[in-house]
Amino acid sequence: MFETFLRRVVGPILRLLFRSRVEGAENVPAHGSLIVASNHLSFIDSFIIPLAIPRPVTFIAKASYFEGKGIKGRFVRWFLSSLGHVAVKRGAQRAALGALEQAVEILEAGGAFAIYPEGTRSEDGRLYRGRTGVGWLALASGARVLPIGLEGTERIQPVGAKWPRIGVRATVRIGPVMDFSQYQDVSPAKARREITDEIVTMIQKLSGQEYAGVYNERAAGR
Repeated sequence: MFETFLRRVVGPILRLLFRSRVEGAENVPAHGSLIVASNHLSFIDSFIIPLAIPRPVTFIAKASYFEGKGIKGRFVRWFLSSLGHVAVKRGAQRAALGALEQAVEILEAGGAFAIYPEGTRSEDGRLYRGRTGVGWLALASGARVLPIGLEGTERIQPVGAKWPRIGVRATVRIGPVMDFSQYQDVSPAKARREITDEIVTMIQKLSGQEYAGVYNERAAGR
């Protein structure tokens, strides 16, 4: 019921307020396990992507997103929990692995699971090297990957801003699904790295970002 309300009522309102434009929606498979992999520019990305994908999608979300105070904190916690988001503490390897294991369960049940290969938001607008969790997930689940390139969401809600700006345009570009079944016989470490790099390369083509070529250290430090 909540999912239907979100898409039919809240979705059109948010798209009108934030003027988000979706390109490539026809690339989204209607059924079957699917890993949604996107660049990450703003906190609001986790709100916009589920509204752009015409099927339910679950995210890994920072545990701190569920720990906010006041009205905004309660709303964010309710919203993310209602969408089935998985909380993970940044920098806690065991917690991160547990979240990915939950992701495999979602994918094995035929669901869609979204992940930011960079690990955290980009503060300078560049696209950072992907961490291999997305490669591990593709190998462990056998699911296809749907690459997404976001543009302009950092203008809607810049890093550090408490509330989003109204009337700022953002674009969600959805690429064709990527299949990595050919990597099943490749050594796991090599396969994880190569799969991750292929996904990030496609995200860069969709987003048009400059590639940093290094990890975003915020993922480990903050």
